Amino acid sequence: MKQENVILVNEQDKQLGLMPKMEAHEKALLHRAFSVFVFNEKGELLLQQRAADKYHSPNLWTNTCCSHQRDGETNIDAGKRRLQEEMGLACDLKEVFWFVYKAPFDNGLTEHELDHVMVGYFNDDPVINKEEVESFKWMTLRNVKIDMKKYPENYTEWFKIIFKEYYQRLV
Repeated sequence: MKQENVILVNEQDKQLGLMPKMEAHEKALLHRAFSVFVFNEKGELLLQQRAADKYHSPNLWTNTCCSHQRDGETNIDAGKRRLQEEMGLACDLKEVFWFVYKAPFDNGLTEHELDHVMVGYFNDDPVINKEEVESFKWMTLRNVKIDMKKYPENYTEWFKIIFKEYYQRLV
């Protein structure tokens, strides 16, 4: 399997170099990432449950998909690529904002990401890649917010940060 690199950046999103993904997570170095939020015509968000064998946050619920851009790849192209790989769907995407967060995990890894948040629209059910995604569901943002408040342990750290800090930018 080919080693995957992430793009190291500063807090202004200027590229500083490349590093193997696991090394960047072990060293907690800031790198570029993205989170995609796909909505349907009813205003429901498509959530994914991460696969059980993910290296962090297994079985947790999160936004439609997320990952890391490849060197030379635009944010939009990266989001579209990963939507196809994880969720088996294609749609137009629009970047709405970005933010920086740092979240350490029990396994010694840390997500320290400059996360580009994108939104798209799709009205069918996805065809999930079971190596990446355990399950999916459609929920209104209001119901996600209620469930997240009641069961925060069921959601990924970045998803909780987006909902806490940037909820109004999604509605």
